[in-house]
Amino acid sequence: MSHERIVETLNDHSGVYFTGTLVDVRQTPYQRLEIWDTPELGRIFRLDGFNMTSERDEFFYHENLVHPALCAHPGPKSALIIGGGDGGSAEEILKHRTIETCHLVELDGEVIAVAKEHFAKVHRGVFDNPRLKVTVGDGLAYLKAPSRKYDLIALDLTDPVGPAAALYSEAFFTDCRNALAQGGAVVLHVGSPVAHPDRIRSSMGTLRKVFPVLQPYFVYIPIYGSVWGFVCASESLDVAGVPPELIEARLAERNVRDRQYYNGAVHRALFALPEYVKPLVSTAG
Repeated sequence: MSHERIVETLNDHSGVYFTGTLVDVRQTPYQRLEIWDTPELGRIFRLDGFNMTSERDEFFYHENLVHPALCAHPGPKSALIIGGGDGGSAEEILKHRTIETCHLVELDGEVIAVAKEHFAKVHRGVFDNPRLKVTVGDGLAYLKAPSRKYDLIALDLTDPVGPAAALYSEAFFTDCRNALAQGGAVVLHVGSPVAHPDRIRSSMGTLRKVFPVLQPYFVYIPIYGSVWGFVCASESLDVAGVPPELIEARLAERNVRDRQYYNGAVHRALFALPEYVKPLVSTAG
């Protein structure tokens, strides 16, 4: 079967493509889901024409979304994921044996169904983990009255455009802050400093109105075709200041295994910002 070209648009002027074969398409009340088989990244999951995750590169995103903040916390017990229906973030969070409960709130139940059927190499059976609680529902509404306080809130979301824009608002970030336990943190992605500099500047400005401590970091994500920005936002947690030796000790103590990207040296390096990024994430920017 011949391969088609799968284009991921970064902005009006650039993007990235892969070649692949369409495996499945589903239209839900919320979005169009596509599953592709590709020579480069294995199976790819797309929502509304945008690449979300793949079998072969998911660790670039999921490990770096959750491990820096979790390893900086001395004893995280509870985590909340808004979005993340593919299960990749939950699988990484639950590698930390200190975590007693991980609650995943996904708007579109079909995303979870597709993940279970097609993306076992991403979630690795996490949906059968008794420490994972799954709710199909609106994360925006859930955080108005959360069931508990969380040591980590991972916003594993689509880009801040269209309906998802409300999940990057000051009001929503305030609800996130109110749902944090003492010493907890919110983590999220904020886009590409090359393709979306204004998006990063805007998101940082909104977060700054809500959280006193913001620590941005940047990782190359193959499926997104670019360097990608993340932010750890908190009241007091100094994620960037944790030395590599302590990160390695916590990874060992918690038996966080099967990592393909993250370690103590990487943790320290993540927070070293290139000069071109600094104006996007600073108050002067």
